[in-house]
Amino acid sequence: MDWQMLTLVGEDQPGIVAQVTDALYQSGFNLGETSMIRLGGNFTIMMMVGDGENGENLTATLTPVAEKLGLQFHIDPIRGVLHQHRVPNFQVRVNGADRAGIVARVTGVLASCGFNILELESDVVGSAKEPVYIMTIQGYTESTLESLEGALDVLKAQDIDVHVSPIETLIG
Repeated sequence: MDWQMLTLVGEDQPGIVAQVTDALYQSGFNLGETSMIRLGGNFTIMMMVGDGENGENLTATLTPVAEKLGLQFHIDPIRGVLHQHRVPNFQVRVNGADRAGIVARVTGVLASCGFNILELESDVVGSAKEPVYIMTIQGYTESTLESLEGALDVLKAQDIDVHVSPIETLIG
């Protein structure tokens, strides 16, 4: 099935998800995979939306809701496949002083191990004077726990606290 990738962003407020999804439902759209999260006082939504049309109907459906809620939206045609997820087998937890390049350094090391990032969440905590960057990454690799830990050791020398743990997924 061909999908539209819908991205919405706006100031966080109650009712965004309810109003957007109701408008889509009332207009006959199907939802595929979605990701919705609050970031820095804003709410962002990414969702696969399908109806078999070219997206003009989607724009007409969303415009009144977006204007009412003060949201900006963008639509891109994509080719999406559902039900073919890779299950994460490792989780990486990172804590370190917030500084430029921390995400690039960690993900670069993981990429060198063949680590496919499936989900990454991050937050800045602490204070403005002493910010701490926290990141949680889930992904899949054929590498062993020991080889991941060994590769990530280089980051510990840069005062980045990194912990890797296997994810045990029970299916069935």
